[in-house]
Amino acid sequence: MAVSKTDFINYSRCPRYIVLDKIKKDKLDADIDISEYKNIEKESLIEELLGSMYDYEDDNEVDLIDVPNRQLEAMMDYYKQVETEAGRLTEKYFGGKTTYSKDTYNQECLDFNRNGIKYLCYVDVYNENSDGVNIIEVKATTTNQYKKLGFKNKDKEFISIFEKNGPFYRLKDEVCNLNELYDFDIDKYQNQVNKLFDRWGIGKYIYDLSIQRFILEGEYKASNNMEALKNIHYYLAVLNADYVFDGTYKDGKPLYNPDDNDNEIINFFDFTNITKLMQPVIENDASKIERVLFNPIDQECDLGKWCGFKKPGGCKYFNQICGSKIPHKNSSLNYISNGQGFMTPNGRIKGLDLINQGYLGMLDVPVEWITRKTHMIQRECLEFNKVYINKEKLKKGLEQIEYPIYHLDFETFPCPVPRFKGEWPYIQSPFEFSLHIEKEPGVCDKIKDNYVFLAKTHEDEREELVKMLIKYIDGSKGTLFAQNVPFEKGRIKELSNIFPQYKDRLMAIYDRGFDLLWLVNTNSKMYEDLGYDEEEAKVFNYYNKDLSGSFSIKKTLPVFSDLSYSDMTVKNGTEAIVEYANYPLMSKEEYNIKYQALIDYCQQDTWAMVVILDELRKLVK
Repeated sequence: MAVSKTDFINYSRCPRYIVLDKIKKDKLDADIDISEYKNIEKESLIEELLGSMYDYEDDNEVDLIDVPNRQLEAMMDYYKQVETEAGRLTEKYFGGKTTYSKDTYNQECLDFNRNGIKYLCYVDVYNENSDGVNIIEVKATTTNQYKKLGFKNKDKEFISIFEKNGPFYRLKDEVCNLNELYDFDIDKYQNQVNKLFDRWGIGKYIYDLSIQRFILEGEYKASNNMEALKNIHYYLAVLNADYVFDGTYKDGKPLYNPDDNDNEIINFFDFTNITKLMQPVIENDASKIERVLFNPIDQECDLGKWCGFKKPGGCKYFNQICGSKIPHKNSSLNYISNGQGFMTPNGRIKGLDLINQGYLGMLDVPVEWITRKTHMIQRECLEFNKVYINKEKLKKGLEQIEYPIYHLDFETFPCPVPRFKGEWPYIQSPFEFSLHIEKEPGVCDKIKDNYVFLAKTHEDEREELVKMLIKYIDGSKGTLFAQNVPFEKGRIKELSNIFPQYKDRLMAIYDRGFDLLWLVNTNSKMYEDLGYDEEEAKVFNYYNKDLSGSFSIKKTLPVFSDLSYSDMTVKNGTEAIVEYANYPLMSKEEYNIKYQALIDYCQQDTWAMVVILDELRKLVK
């Protein structure tokens, strides 16, 4: 029996994952005979679980669990590029012999046997030099999440827990004497370091690296090579969030030289000591995995942070099986801004603990727990099928809009590695925009007053996008209008810095931003400035039970119109990213179809804002 590193990560979520995975694998390996399946207590339970894993369309079996991640597939070459850059910089900074490859099976493989199980993993970058062995796990995340770990001293200065030397980060206590540092709070420092051990939080990738250490040490111990263990170091290689690409290309591909500030595109975090301290945790998890693997009794487990609910890389069985009891609409989790949950006589309860204790729907939450005005309104709208409207406040908000209105929406490509000059890792690089110009209230034609820019290739067409943007938007008058306007403003500001020759005109547009959410939801500061007290300023202006706790445009549009995305070829932003990413793979005929579909989708987003705004005007008449 083999357990890969990926298996280990998933099997250690909860005991039930192993059982569900075994049922699914047995189903894939053969047509299992339910009556002979001895490892599960109830035959009907297996049938029920399999029924949740598979569906049938036109007599074809459809896997509901291992659903292809189209965005991941479309971006895979870029993710592989991160590994290539990490390998290149390992050779540059570590010396010696380095093994890495875009193909996993050409990477260094580690394995050892324990209690009848073969544990194995592949190493992204394996380096041997005169100082020993360096195990380097590459993750397509950025330095930001680690750099933010720190605290403020008495002078309100931020103190990082890391010391940086070139492309290397090491914990402060590993490179200096903390007691000799002036105004250094060791307790605050240790509290921040402890966050690295949270595998469900910022320590997620460190847990991953710790599994590799567990397997490598198992292999070395099995071969009685104990002395070599003293000279092994463990690093996490991640993208440098401060790196800015200078626009150098070789054979048409970006060449990631050090930038103008001498930043490398990859930085290395030395987690040798942290992974050592994590070994008892890994050992304990391995023992739990082994017990369940050899005695897979299915039983429901509490839902929790280990499920990865609504997070990338979450449990693949959650939606179809363990979390299927959560209502799709108006669940107890859909109370707005409710990260702190509810205060009860027995203490605070929040998140998935509400589900664990049987509070599934919004109305299942005891009414005496509801203390916030927004939650009271949500509950009343659902319970009594009411629509809440604060007409006076909404009208005041509408009066703040200056015409013409420029309804703007960007589609962007969040590439792990920068593609064009002036970009950095994961910049939201615009490749399309739709603009509807509403000259006077309600005066806007869906086709005639719409302007769309869409990149035709993967070449750098950003300047053409900027030229078209400033051609049609007059920054001296009117309103830049968007759903979640900080996103559009953020892209405009980035473009103004990348193309300084257009900065004045772009920033004039930037300064005229107004958000559709300020009307449907609220903007506390704006409404306080308009004379509303703090409590009323915080409450949304409109609520309908069909919003189910969300003011996203996909939720608000059906409430205010008959428009829908369901019958469109491109239905959401993720699909837009995928189609743009797949340009090079398309035939001419497919390209023409998908190109028009991208135009239709982005146009729908801005037209939706026109329609919703018009309906809001009607509500206050």
